[in-house]
Amino acid sequence: MKKYILLLLTGLFTLQIYAQIASSGQNQRYYDINKNIDIFNSVLRELDMFYVDSIEVNKLVQGTIHNMLSRLDPYTEYYSEENIGELQFMTTGEYAGIGAIISYKDGQVIINEPYEDLPAAKAGLKAGDAILEINGEDMREATVKEVSDKLKGTPGTTIQLLIKRPGEKEYRTINIVREKIEIDPVTYSDVFNGNIGYFHFGSFTSGSSDRVKETVEQLKNKGATSLIMDLRGNGGGILDEAVSVVNLFVPKGEEIVSTKGKVTQWDRSYFTQDQPLDEIIPIVVLIDTGSASASEIVAGGLQDLDRAVIVGNRSFGKGLVQTPRDLPYGGNMKITTSKYYIPSGRGIQSLDYSHRNPDGSVARVPDSLTNVFYTRNGREVRDGGGITPDITVPQEVGSRIAYYLMAENIIFDYVTDWAQNHEKISAPDQFELSDTDYDSFKNYVKTRNFEYDKMSQRSLNQLKSIMEFEGYLNIAAEEFKALEAKLHPDIDRDLELFKDLIKDMIESEIVQRYYYKKGVLLHQLASDKVFEKAIEVLQNKEMYDAILKPIPENIPPVEEIKEKLKDRYS
Repeated sequence: MKKYILLLLTGLFTLQIYAQIASSGQNQRYYDINKNIDIFNSVLRELDMFYVDSIEVNKLVQGTIHNMLSRLDPYTEYYSEENIGELQFMTTGEYAGIGAIISYKDGQVIINEPYEDLPAAKAGLKAGDAILEINGEDMREATVKEVSDKLKGTPGTTIQLLIKRPGEKEYRTINIVREKIEIDPVTYSDVFNGNIGYFHFGSFTSGSSDRVKETVEQLKNKGATSLIMDLRGNGGGILDEAVSVVNLFVPKGEEIVSTKGKVTQWDRSYFTQDQPLDEIIPIVVLIDTGSASASEIVAGGLQDLDRAVIVGNRSFGKGLVQTPRDLPYGGNMKITTSKYYIPSGRGIQSLDYSHRNPDGSVARVPDSLTNVFYTRNGREVRDGGGITPDITVPQEVGSRIAYYLMAENIIFDYVTDWAQNHEKISAPDQFELSDTDYDSFKNYVKTRNFEYDKMSQRSLNQLKSIMEFEGYLNIAAEEFKALEAKLHPDIDRDLELFKDLIKDMIESEIVQRYYYKKGVLLHQLASDKVFEKAIEVLQNKEMYDAILKPIPENIPPVEEIKEKLKDRYS
């Protein structure tokens, strides 16, 4: 009996020591936090009182906050009271304004893209228009944010813009009535080949799953007996909306995603809540490197449950969940609070932000360190690298010159000039830039004194320095010169070498001017290898079934089984 009492006392004593250690560690953490807050407050007060020039306190503090958060991950963000509208737009997809993307170009804020059937487009604003005044207030030296804030306002109110259109000497005055802007998450939908429903889904904003449900019902009413859900370029959004989209195609009660973080009380499992819209219709989901977060929950959930075939390229790999937290004075903070895991149990986060390289960069999880998980039918899938498609269709390799032509607005400006001389173009899926027009584009590039720096050229210069330092340059002088000549930027050569890629970029920009985002999507589908592969899979039931329900290796071929049965019952 004494022995048991002694053991009990020893256990209680040990627990008390652990509790004291834990309490001590927690107290130290609180002390460190309070100490650093006091230091920061003191530094700010000293700067405000004694710094030689006056300081902008708000700008300084908010810059400090942004620098601090940048050391964590790209998704933990602070929104001041003035910027809270950005967070609301991200989650709801709606705001009150004119319905246009604006950007900064050549020292002015311009219209980059007006949205179809929204106030800017209806009033006649076009891409390239420079905003000079808003309601009589000079905007010639304003920032994008300052112009954006002036364009937003109460629905139904009128706003007057003074603009300068490229190619015109006279300014234009345009009156626009603000509206409540709601961006449709479904970019485009239609039935192809008689019975294959297709829709492009752009963002997981509030209520977007209802829009998907409505779209699927419309496609089925048009005769669709199978579906293509295009999630390419969809950067994600609200997690609950992703679960609801999966719920349209899988039974009630399925676990679609679970979240785990530091605060265990916040850990959650998300299950389908409703009866599905259709749990047997064949589905192909299209993804690419721009498919992230909620898109990966949908694609990965349908893959893990063997409910859809995934086609395209490996997704982005964002398996982090953000939670908005209210802050004093009307601010808000979007904090990464947990990681999410899809039905097979795998996480898809591909970048490890908690262990940065010495230069501050973040490394992708190596394939060798990923783990194997299994879908409901026993297919192998891996964690740590986004969603890998069941069928990968190689992406076209880009080019450095194409990137710079777009980044430096060469293509944008050429199309602005081109559109002034073309009142209309052919249908989006039929439009093609003529060789004559491409030749004129090449001449236009030369008039802009366009220069670009190749990464290969910079790497070659580094190699040259190393070879000189190690004494090898003379030995391989001829070979090095030959390589240097081939890698030296040559505009004429590269404009011809990457003609197909550059032409496609110009065509997309032109089509957008006349047919908006929907037109660009239609134009790209006309020669889309990923879309073609999806059509092929849905037209071949044996291929579709074989991907989702692979035949075990030890089962003999069908013909051999038939022969054995024939012999047995003959």
